[in-house]
Amino acid sequence: MEPGSDWSSYLEKIAAANNEAALAAVEQALFGRKAGALTLALGALKDVPPEERKNVAADLNDWKKKLQTAIDAKRAALSSPADSELADRDKLDVTLSLPEKPRGHLHPIPEFIRQVEKVFGRMGFDVAYGPEIEEEQYNFNLLNIPDDHPARDTQDTFWIKDVPNRLLRTQTSPVQIHYMKEYKPPFRMICPGKVYRKDADATHSPMFHQFEGLMIGKDVNLANMKAVMETAVRELIRPDAEFRFRTGYFPFVEPGLEMDMRWPATALASAVAGRQREDAGHPTEGAWLEVCGCGMVHPNVLKNVGIDSAKWQGFAFGFGVERMLMIKHRIPDLRAFYEGDLRFLQQF
Repeated sequence: MEPGSDWSSYLEKIAAANNEAALAAVEQALFGRKAGALTLALGALKDVPPEERKNVAADLNDWKKKLQTAIDAKRAALSSPADSELADRDKLDVTLSLPEKPRGHLHPIPEFIRQVEKVFGRMGFDVAYGPEIEEEQYNFNLLNIPDDHPARDTQDTFWIKDVPNRLLRTQTSPVQIHYMKEYKPPFRMICPGKVYRKDADATHSPMFHQFEGLMIGKDVNLANMKAVMETAVRELIRPDAEFRFRTGYFPFVEPGLEMDMRWPATALASAVAGRQREDAGHPTEGAWLEVCGCGMVHPNVLKNVGIDSAKWQGFAFGFGVERMLMIKHRIPDLRAFYEGDLRFLQQF
């Protein structure tokens, strides 16, 4: 087609195309590389007199844009189904039961810590947190732990290299020191968090979780401590648990006690678990198991934080979170908590 021809007929052909093949034929007739009408017209511009070439070229470019726009619009229209077609093809069955989307959940350790905070919160305990990189005086000195105590040995403690008197806390007890320095008695608090020691086997990890409790008042005694601890453990782990308290040594309490617990054995558990579970480090039902250290706060600790031990007294205790979860869910190996195995985690 020569320059100056009427291109409007192609607009009619584009509008009349009722499928993709018909539209493609019109597009090829216009823009084909060798025989397209618009392609030939643009190529023939060299034969147009110079004084007319500019106007002819502008007219052809306008038609090129207009025709290409019409083709694109028609192609979009052909690709969208008609309302009548949608009515038959795109029906929605509102009674159809769709598969549930998979949902994640908290890891059992932070989930259990939340439960601990709720249980002790109902008993009036505040929740406090502290730094995991601690000063030696807060981790040892102010807790009445002498310089020659084995816990200070590098076999048990991660000391920070080239930073004097800094370590990864070996217990959450330093949080109690920070708390007692900031608040005046009477008070009650728990402090959950990560702690670090150089232990690694089926029942120990270099990093694990503790929660400790502290209650200071004028008339607080061991009977109060036993009531709080037994109530919490029964609600958190086993409502049918039995308890006994034995004397034990901890530098920051006097007297110091250790709490043991046991729960009734079942015939199935005894038959299946037996000696194998006991060998793996998991307690057999019916046997006594040490679960907690506790006692009355040592007067030296109260003195170190500026509390008059002649007026105030109280108790402190500490539980291992993983240990309690192992009892609750009968988990034989602590390392399962940290391996990230979905087969293990999806059970909770």
